[in-house]
Amino acid sequence: MGICDGKVVIVTGAGRGIGRGHAIEFARQGAKVVVNDLGGARDGEGTDQTPAQQVVSEIEAMGGDAIANGDDVSSWDGAESMVKQAIDHFGTLHVLVNNAGILRDRMLTNMTEAEWDDVIQVHLKGTFAPARHAAAYWREMIKNDTQVEGAALINTSSTSGVFGNPGQTNYGAAKAGIASFSIIASAELGRYGVTVNCIAPGARTRMTEDLPYGQQEIEKGSFDFLHPDNVAPAVVWLGSNEPAAREVTGRVFLVNGGTISCMEGWEGGPKATKDDRWDPAELSDVIPGLVEQAKENVMTRRRRPS
Repeated sequence: MGICDGKVVIVTGAGRGIGRGHAIEFARQGAKVVVNDLGGARDGEGTDQTPAQQVVSEIEAMGGDAIANGDDVSSWDGAESMVKQAIDHFGTLHVLVNNAGILRDRMLTNMTEAEWDDVIQVHLKGTFAPARHAAAYWREMIKNDTQVEGAALINTSSTSGVFGNPGQTNYGAAKAGIASFSIIASAELGRYGVTVNCIAPGARTRMTEDLPYGQQEIEKGSFDFLHPDNVAPAVVWLGSNEPAAREVTGRVFLVNGGTISCMEGWEGGPKATKDDRWDPAELSDVIPGLVEQAKENVMTRRRRPS
């Protein structure tokens, strides 16, 4: 018994890293889990069903219930098949966690069209397509007077998306899109009783292991704040049976180690106004002043002074 007892949950990209942590913790908290993973390399190449099946075996060994799924979430038909498998096998679907992703890092001046397209496809369409099919199912249930209690959609952004990181215009653009997607989807799906939230996790995974962030040394015996399993508690709570979780929607959370931060998003800063159209030449005396008054952008490696 746990806070997700009786829930049916899909976690995409759940064969390794953060997604694996989500799947294991959902199962530990009583959920039945569809472990989706295409099994590709970090850049998305190749397929391998072994990682997903290994996670299923782990869940079964601890007395849980799970099945593996190898559909490509960036495919319209693949996403539909995955959602259908969950419903056919477990009888319904309560929670979808969109976590699958790849990296094709390159500076903008050298990035290829394929490197852009592939990353946008996996992250952005790979969030949209499963969410679309799950949302359609939940809406249909409402139309049939059979609401799915505690329906939740949880998406995965990144600090590269909400703050920015050089060398990741493709990845960052996709992740920023996912954050906005989540906020808008929460407004659309609230009428069906569906909560929609988003996390921007920080952890040591295949995505970060060769970056300065992922290479930080942890003192032996101390809390490993970079462990990917640290991200799962917030995600599991958002998809849980806890009554308070039903009141949280349309939010983006930074989750890293033992820290959870609720982001506050874009807001208007210093402004200048006139009762007429601006002449472009006038703005030399206006825009620099606005920039000087405004707070600096927050960057992944250069935090804004508080």
